[in-house]
Amino acid sequence: MAIQLTPRRFTAAEYTQMIEAGVFGQDERLELIDGEIVEMSPIGDRHAACVRRLNELLGQLCVGRGIVDVQNPIVVGAEYAPQPDVALLRPRADYYASQTPTAVDCMLVIEVADSSAEFERQIKMPRYARGGVAELWLVDLERDVVVVYQNPTCDSYQRVQVFHSGETIALGAAEGTYVQVQSILS
Repeated sequence: MAIQLTPRRFTAAEYTQMIEAGVFGQDERLELIDGEIVEMSPIGDRHAACVRRLNELLGQLCVGRGIVDVQNPIVVGAEYAPQPDVALLRPRADYYASQTPTAVDCMLVIEVADSSAEFERQIKMPRYARGGVAELWLVDLERDVVVVYQNPTCDSYQRVQVFHSGETIALGAAEGTYVQVQSILS
C-alpha cells in the first residue's frame, strides 16, 4: 500500500510573513507558485547583465513615472508570489514599505530567461495573466527575442508580439516611451 503525503500549501500572506521573519536565508532565491515554495534557477552572467541593462534603461525612461524594482517579490494571487527580474511599479510615497506590491501595482513585469523560457511561458505567464498583470515581457536570451504580452484574460493574454533585435517596443506602461530591443539583448 502506497502512502500518500499531502504537502502543506502556503498563502502569499504566509509566505510574506516567513520572509519578514527571516525564515529563509538572504541569498536564497525562492518563489511561491501555487502555494508551494520553489527554488529559482541560478542566474547566469548574460541574464544578470540583461537585468542590469533593464534596470538602468527603465530607470532613465520612467523617471518620476514609476519605481523600477529588481528581483523582489510581488503578490499576484492568493498562492502566487513570484520574484520577477524587473517590475515597473506605480509610484508610491512609501516605496511599498508598508506592503508587498500586488499585480495592480505593476505597470510592467519583466522575466529574463536564459535557459528557463519554457518554464516562464508554461508556468509563470498564465499565472501573471490570471492575476491581472497588465503587461508582461519575456526576454528570451536563447532566441534573442522579447515577447510582449498585453491585455490579460483568464490564463493567457489577448495580445502577444515577438520583437527581434533592431525593432522597437512601445512601453504600454509609459505612454510615448519606446525601447530598442537591441538595448535589452546586447
